[in-house]
Amino acid sequence: MTLSLFDQFMSPTLLGIPLMALALTLPWILFPTASSRWSNNRLLTLQNWFISRFTHQLLTPINLGGHKWALMFASLMVFLISINTLGLLPYTFTPTTQLSLNLGLAVPLWLATVIIGMRNQPTHSLAHLLPEGTPTLLIPVLIIIETISLFIRPLALGVRLTANLTAGHLLIQLTTTAVFVLLSTMPSVALLTLGLLLLLTILEIAVAVIQAYVFVLLLSLYLQENV
Repeated sequence: MTLSLFDQFMSPTLLGIPLMALALTLPWILFPTASSRWSNNRLLTLQNWFISRFTHQLLTPINLGGHKWALMFASLMVFLISINTLGLLPYTFTPTTQLSLNLGLAVPLWLATVIIGMRNQPTHSLAHLLPEGTPTLLIPVLIIIETISLFIRPLALGVRLTANLTAGHLLIQLTTTAVFVLLSTMPSVALLTLGLLLLLTILEIAVAVIQAYVFVLLLSLYLQENV
């Protein structure tokens, strides 16, 4: 029986019980926990260096009021990188291929930045809807366009992450299927396809990390506009 290519993106279940929560919480076990020693091990030192460098680079352009989001942004970045990369292993599931999960992350965080802007600087936040010097006839049209672009931001965040990871997984599965089919008939072509598969895997690892970074970076830019 030939399975659909999209069966790999179905939420896993065991005895009718959804395992989405298990897929989301298990990656945290792999991260080293902080210790009370003066000198940490190499893995913990590398993890602390990565988080500090990422946080410094992300929050440097943001005002001091937005630095309260440092812990949330760092945790979200590590969380997305872990589930994106672990989903490339065989017999695993990538939760971020589900649009519902990505929108569940994007909408509340985007809405929080908008609420902060409306509460702290309402005039500056509303000024984004109408650029200065706009002709009178274009004012209603520009307000509608800017409002639509504002509300489409969380949808773009979720769809971007979902589409990139889904496309990469489909390419890897199609290439793997081609290797198995060509192995018995044309071994030389199968070896070339296997080399392409290795390159695709490396590319997908890079995409998994980059898309997690882009997701958090765009949220920080939205926060920067409203702080």
